[in-house]
Amino acid sequence: MPSLYNRFAGQNIERLAALSDGIFAVAMTLLVLDLRVPAREAVHTEQDLWRALIALSPRLLVYLMSLMTLGIFWVGQQTQLNHFTRSDRNLAWIHIVFLCAVSLVPFTTSLLAEFIQYRTALLIYWLNIVALGGMLYWSWSYAVRQKLPAEDISAEVHRAVVRRIAIAQSLYAIGALLCVVNTYCSIAFIVLVQLNYAIAPRFCWWTRNQE
Repeated sequence: MPSLYNRFAGQNIERLAALSDGIFAVAMTLLVLDLRVPAREAVHTEQDLWRALIALSPRLLVYLMSLMTLGIFWVGQQTQLNHFTRSDRNLAWIHIVFLCAVSLVPFTTSLLAEFIQYRTALLIYWLNIVALGGMLYWSWSYAVRQKLPAEDISAEVHRAVVRRIAIAQSLYAIGALLCVVNTYCSIAFIVLVQLNYAIAPRFCWWTRNQE
């Protein structure tokens, strides 16, 4: 039996959403700090500047990938919170751990950008995504067991949320496995998965399966 304090602690969904918005905003802002303007001393001609910008392109690619990662998981978390009528202490802590994984994204992004050719950096980045997806799945499963979502939530909504997380994480895992070929194949596949979830084109089979 939980204590009286634990029964009434952490019930405000709006405060949890506000904390999440702030941490996502900071994480998204920190991502861009890894993009540095080419050193003035190394640029003397237009060709030098173009070469420096081309050399910066892998970092720009990883930045855009991570921005989509955070955007997708922000939408996923907000979708869940919008369906909850209330929170409790345990759900609040689940989302705090989720936000811990969010705050790690700038680090794993910087690591991957710096060592983009190494599989270890790519796998650490993927594990960050696994943590994000795993915490969202735990959040929804716990909330459903505790009857925290609105009473009019249908079984179809529950299946759609679970299916979306499961399919997304499976696709990310396939992307991570492609590092056996090389890390650029992994990154390209992950970007395609993210574009699917960001744009949600009607022709993708995994998008249709989640509607």
